[in-house]
Amino acid sequence: MKIGFDAKRIFFNNSGLGNYSRGAVNLLSEYFPENEYFLFSPKKESRVNFLVQPNMSVIYPEIFLHKKFPSLWRSYALSNDIVKNSIDIFHGLSNELPSDIKKSRARSVLTMHDIIFIHFPELYKPLDRYLYTKKYRKSCENADRIIAISEQTRNDLVNVWQIAPEKIDVVYQGCDPMFYEIADEENKNTVRKKYNLPGKFLLSVGTIEKRKNLLSAVKAIAEHKIDIDVVACGRHTPYADKILEYAENKGIRNKLHFIHNLKFSDLPSIYQMSEGLVYASFYEGFGIPILEGMNSGVPIITSRGGVFPETGGDACIYIDPHNIEEMASAINTILFDKKAVKELIDKGRNYSLKFRDKEVASGLYSVYRKLI
Repeated sequence: MKIGFDAKRIFFNNSGLGNYSRGAVNLLSEYFPENEYFLFSPKKESRVNFLVQPNMSVIYPEIFLHKKFPSLWRSYALSNDIVKNSIDIFHGLSNELPSDIKKSRARSVLTMHDIIFIHFPELYKPLDRYLYTKKYRKSCENADRIIAISEQTRNDLVNVWQIAPEKIDVVYQGCDPMFYEIADEENKNTVRKKYNLPGKFLLSVGTIEKRKNLLSAVKAIAEHKIDIDVVACGRHTPYADKILEYAENKGIRNKLHFIHNLKFSDLPSIYQMSEGLVYASFYEGFGIPILEGMNSGVPIITSRGGVFPETGGDACIYIDPHNIEEMASAINTILFDKKAVKELIDKGRNYSLKFRDKEVASGLYSVYRKLI
């Protein structure tokens, strides 16, 4: 079988959607090597060091117009190349399919991660919201099958956009296998020095924006005089400045450490050196830091409701993300209740097994089989 992929994120995105795309393609290549995998990339250069396997081929735009305007090729003119390469199934890995996918005669699969721009419109420019809504909804309507990365995303597609529920499959994502490994002390010390990390800290992972709600943890530490630092790894936004201003006013600016240029391979060591992960986000499509934290063997504080119990099972401390008292109590549990922490870590390692590579690969391929 010949399976094609929209490979833009594989070669040009270092974080979330890129990690998902690379992971999915690598797992399918490893567990189902009898197929041929075609990666449709808009440009020949790459920002990511991705190793193309022997059963993979990379396809680029050929005609001058598409080389000059690769986004035009990717979104509106890919069907000819899909036909030319006799693709049986084409998989849009990051919320969209080519608008002309129906012309290709290939069966189509679409992975939908979330529709955060609907729930939190203030985080997006009006034009971006308009384009995302138009492209992603149309892609959902055109797709033969949709993979939702969580039940929450599936329910959003059904309830918000009235997408037919019978064509949506939930296939959970995994995390990078490097989070399964225990980092040695030499590596930890190197990473600690590289980022000038404090001796004890709570960890936050993800873009430092309002939706991620890091300020609630900072407020809990300030208002309850909890002696712990916070290390936040993620892209800086104006919300980060708001957190810094609050911390400055409360006299705890020295307890905050923001890392905006983190090398992804250093992240497992940072997880493992932390006292625990604080991830009281208001909304996520899946919440992959929870999975990374469970595999790294650290306790996790996350939000009650939404997708979070789906991702974290019985292995997290769940709080109301708006409640500073609950946040402070949860932080104190992580810092001072060794028995509770051990139970959380043990449960996390066990629960995280349902998201391992074999399960993810089998879930993806089972969707393809429905189309053959």
